[in-house]
Amino acid sequence: MTRPTGQPLDARGRRRTLLAAAVCLLPLLLQLALPVAIVVAAVGVLVTSVSGRRQLPAWLRGAAALALLGWVLAQAGGTVGRETGCALLAAMLAVKPSELRTLRDARSLLGFALFAPFATFLLDQGPLSLLLGLAGTLLVVVALLALSDAESGLAPDSDRRRWGTALRLIALGLPLALAVFWLFPRLSTPLWGVPDRASATPGLSDEMGAGQWLDLLADDSPALRAAFTGPEPAVSQMYWRGPTLTDYDGRTWTRSRRQPPPTPDLVAHGTPTWDYEIVIEPTGRDLLVALDLPTALPDGVRGTRDYTLRSPRRLDSVSRWRLRSAPPRQFEPELPALARAEALRVPAGLNPRTRALARQWRAETRDDAALVARALAWIERDFAYTLDTPLPGRNAIDDFLFDQQAGFCEHFSSAFTVLMREAGIPARVVTGYVGGRRNAYGNYWLVRRMDAHAWNEVWLEGRGWVRVDPTAAVAPERIYDTLEDRLAAGRVGGARFAPIFDLGDWARRGWNDFVLGFDADRQQTMLQRLGLGGLGASGLVVLLTVVALLALGAMGWLIARSERERDPLLRAWHRMGRRYARRGLGRLPHEPASAWAARIAPATGDAVGLTALTRRFVAARYAAAPADPTLARDLRAHRPTATPAAKETSR
Repeated sequence: MTRPTGQPLDARGRRRTLLAAAVCLLPLLLQLALPVAIVVAAVGVLVTSVSGRRQLPAWLRGAAALALLGWVLAQAGGTVGRETGCALLAAMLAVKPSELRTLRDARSLLGFALFAPFATFLLDQGPLSLLLGLAGTLLVVVALLALSDAESGLAPDSDRRRWGTALRLIALGLPLALAVFWLFPRLSTPLWGVPDRASATPGLSDEMGAGQWLDLLADDSPALRAAFTGPEPAVSQMYWRGPTLTDYDGRTWTRSRRQPPPTPDLVAHGTPTWDYEIVIEPTGRDLLVALDLPTALPDGVRGTRDYTLRSPRRLDSVSRWRLRSAPPRQFEPELPALARAEALRVPAGLNPRTRALARQWRAETRDDAALVARALAWIERDFAYTLDTPLPGRNAIDDFLFDQQAGFCEHFSSAFTVLMREAGIPARVVTGYVGGRRNAYGNYWLVRRMDAHAWNEVWLEGRGWVRVDPTAAVAPERIYDTLEDRLAAGRVGGARFAPIFDLGDWARRGWNDFVLGFDADRQQTMLQRLGLGGLGASGLVVLLTVVALLALGAMGWLIARSERERDPLLRAWHRMGRRYARRGLGRLPHEPASAWAARIAPATGDAVGLTALTRRFVAARYAAAPADPTLARDLRAHRPTATPAAKETSR
């Protein structure tokens, strides 16, 4: 076994290096899938523990690394994306401590560890990731300073001084970082492509299948935040409309492929009108939601006749949309023949009991509205809400309506649509979110992914499409409840913790507004306030270059000045010299300390004291003299007493 070359790393340096690497890895592990994060962390702890006692053979280190990398790739199912790449980086960083023996190895590990916080931002740009990344970076800088001291052979600085140096270095780079953040030209599309994430974010999609929404209904992460200007709708009217699903194959609902854009006469809006701004969390899809129904679409947004909205790009980051909506008085009062046929189509040969019931009801009444009310009354009387449902069989609608009679919005909306279609009433499924929670610290509403919902629209003569929510007929408290209700029902400690969640979400919203939401429009607004509104992309590049050069120059000057002023004795000497300079007795740039003291001695009222201090300083600074512990204090206390001849002498 070859022995490591280079200066060996002591135990304290090893602990400091491993701590910095672990803190850098932590935010990345928090963003990976839980099984991957646990295995990678366990391997890192095992490798660190074993290699701390004895160096592992090269073949064993290589085999362990290949095994872990292979397992990570297997977990990703062969899909190469952002999560897969970040997981591979975490795995390599976990086995890297196996070769930690020398100062060079430690420096290599620390440099490699810095990639982890940057990789984290490919998966999450939240404040927690930033804080953990900054903590890891700070620990790396402190560890590198300690390695530098150990390699130089000089007396090491104290840990307190190293921390101060690291904080100053980060503070020096902050103006340049802010200049790049504020002035770098913001483009509507990225400069380079970023691979897709290996795992999709739970959210709305263009289809709704059996059991597909269970993960979504269990996800309490934010979906959107909405702030109203003027009147606000009641919570029971907060239906955030997403994709409309028309086609059904007996198991899955999907969007119709034939959807022309909306026409101006499609909707007659009622009152009131709601003016609001929504901030949507990243979904990896181009689907938008809006309060039912928008009166106009934002620039670039594409809408269809059923008011499914598409953004001009995928929502891979926090996005902000200004909208206006109003409840419809009429929604497509004239239904084209092709659209009617689509809204009445049911799979042949399925659900015979549902078909028989619908035909019986149709034979008993020709009033569509009365038939809809009858179906809702039946559901309200005999059905229950639950997430614990069996997998559907071949006749899924029959099983739900006549056997189970319990389920969640996916079951109610699907069964209600088929029942209406079998009775000859055009119907469709609308998906989105419903309700919201007003934040106690901010004037906005929070809608979570678990607020996802599916309801129905039926077409009635003279009114067009009318919203019907059979799930709300069974469990209105499930549809319109608040976060306190859910917490009081047994989630995470009860309603008394709701203010803590509100405060945390308010902070996250501020982060989204001022950091993640700083787009091209907000950049231009900032420049206009500074009187630079006419700058285009090229002008911004020039301005950024000038500011960056100034910042770099200031950084260089401050670093050089800091190095000159690190010695407290030298700082005290310079301060004393500045006091003499203010009286016209300053030292010339080329003048040695002893010569300067001899030159100005006649012009001072304390020539003996200045000469003695200068001799003590020269001896302490340049000669192998014993330590003079009181010299710095005496230099700081000394004050010049100039005579009238001072001005003439200084010339």
